[in-house]
Amino acid sequence: MSTSRHLSTHIDRPTQDVYTYASNPANVPEWAAGLGGSIEQVDGDWVADSPMGRVVVKFAESNEYGVVDHEVALPSGETVYNPMRVIPDGDGCEVVFTIRQRPDMTDDDFARDANAVQADLQTLKKLLEGN
Repeated sequence: MSTSRHLSTHIDRPTQDVYTYASNPANVPEWAAGLGGSIEQVDGDWVADSPMGRVVVKFAESNEYGVVDHEVALPSGETVYNPMRVIPDGDGCEVVFTIRQRPDMTDDDFARDANAVQADLQTLKKLLEGN
């Protein structure tokens, strides 16, 4: 069993607006630095140039539940599953991203990953709130 952490931020925008933006792979470079500065469709797949090398990103099908789960196929061949939700919270919403410590990750690596994801969530918040 792996260690998990749930990271979140409140975004003062309607849930559907946040879900629509966050679930669109074309928007990933604007808010998710960990997946790189560019993404493009190649033969039906979303391929990003990330700090880890070229990765393939696959998002959950569009849904009414705010599920933005996505898998990232790493250059090593390993696929990392990333649970992500956009949850209604009053007039805004909460975005929750779960990270898991992979077997090859040290505790320091896991902490750095958590910090990077939290920074990505803050970028998402700033973009969508217009700050």
